[in-house]
Amino acid sequence: MNRDLNLKLLKEKKSIFDFIIIGGGSIGLGCALDASSRGYSVILLEKHDFCKGTSSRSTKLIHGGVRYLEKGQLGLVYEALKERTILKNNAPHLVKQVGFLIPVYNYLLKFYYFFGLKVYDFISGNLSFEKPQIVNNETAIKLVPNVNKNQLKGGVVFFDGQFDDSRMGIDIALTSDKNKALLFNYMSVESLIKENGKIKGVVVEDTLTKNNFSIKGCKIINATGVFSKSIMNMDSVNFKSIIRLSQGVHLVVDKKFLNGDIGILVPKTSDGRVLFAVPWLDHVILGTTDSLVNEPSIDPIPSNDEIDFILENTQKYMSIKPKRKDVKSIFVGLRPLVAKDLKSKSKDLSRKHRIIISEAGLVSVIGGKWTTYRKIAKMVIDKSIKNSELNFVKSVTANLKISDGLKNIDFSKDSLSKYFYLSKDLIVHYIKNEMAINLDDIMSRRSRCLFLNVKESVFIAPKVVKIMAQELSKNNEWEEEQLNKFYKLTKLYTI
Repeated sequence: MNRDLNLKLLKEKKSIFDFIIIGGGSIGLGCALDASSRGYSVILLEKHDFCKGTSSRSTKLIHGGVRYLEKGQLGLVYEALKERTILKNNAPHLVKQVGFLIPVYNYLLKFYYFFGLKVYDFISGNLSFEKPQIVNNETAIKLVPNVNKNQLKGGVVFFDGQFDDSRMGIDIALTSDKNKALLFNYMSVESLIKENGKIKGVVVEDTLTKNNFSIKGCKIINATGVFSKSIMNMDSVNFKSIIRLSQGVHLVVDKKFLNGDIGILVPKTSDGRVLFAVPWLDHVILGTTDSLVNEPSIDPIPSNDEIDFILENTQKYMSIKPKRKDVKSIFVGLRPLVAKDLKSKSKDLSRKHRIIISEAGLVSVIGGKWTTYRKIAKMVIDKSIKNSELNFVKSVTANLKISDGLKNIDFSKDSLSKYFYLSKDLIVHYIKNEMAINLDDIMSRRSRCLFLNVKESVFIAPKVVKIMAQELSKNNEWEEEQLNKFYKLTKLYTI
């Protein structure tokens, strides 16, 4: 996946693309893979970096959504669990099983949760994950040594899927590239091209070179997540559908706060949400919140109330209690939720998606989540084809293996850090093969350094940018500029 080569191919292309996809998050990348693997010509345009927004800031779970069971949304749970199996089969290098303990301090709750999780397991209908089980006090403590032992009555253990979200995004992009899709990061859509009231293309700016391009396409798909309204407004300012933006905050702490390979799940916190303590990449993710925000931001900021909420609720279930000083990194994601009206509360809204086709032909997809990205993409492409003059070709992604972009990397070479693996060879690979352009691309999404430990990321950043500058033939001024931008960004990941 080479940006310079793709630019050359774009300049040489004379015919119209079958699909122009705006947005390089989970849904946009999913659409690119679905369409290109059917044999359609595809170009994807991402204003920032692939998965820069919400799609790199999830709770890192591939799951059906336990909380939706209690709401009676069995259809949504079934769909997600079916997709969980497909994802595990198609990307076994990324999707792994992770266990959770629901600690209980009331015997009746133990059987209540066990029954609910048996339903959850039954709905999934597969043998890919271990079965839920009731455990006694001794077993619960053995699984999660740091669980709060005061009046503990054991608990229920169940298993779900876990992954690295932005790594999944890059591997989907690489698979799309193999299917001849042209993918671009740092390519901003500035306006839509209309002919006789119908959208026929886009005008874009390459934010790296400041060059502009007019690109023609048969179908234009708006998959920009929380920024969907801005693209819709290029089409028509009269769009009435309500998009509610919900903010989810995650705190990253040391693995000692679980002291085991099993996580903790609290089915209902003080605000009615599920709380997770998830083991991930030798650390623990605590979260999440569900706070409404008015305007989308590419780098959302957590509030003190959200941080305190997570810590206070987590402390109730741990013997060694995490405090602010223990937080190594903090990341925030925005969820685009579809609401019936402005009075809808975010915690009561599901992750169901909605596909909207305007009179001018713009196809916009709102909502959804990582677990169901493939199914949503399939539906978007199906609907787009039926609303066009393109010949219909069936989707093949249900059985399409996702490329492992790091399969041939030697991870035994010296690392730049003692806390996470990042080597010179890996950095060069990210630049040559995965369109890493800026320091943030490597530190945040190709590797997950910034998401794991801000202090260590700041420490190794000069070494990383020096290697990048050598590979990209950049000067000292570029290095300094990259470091200044990165240091400013790291403040958003620090309490």
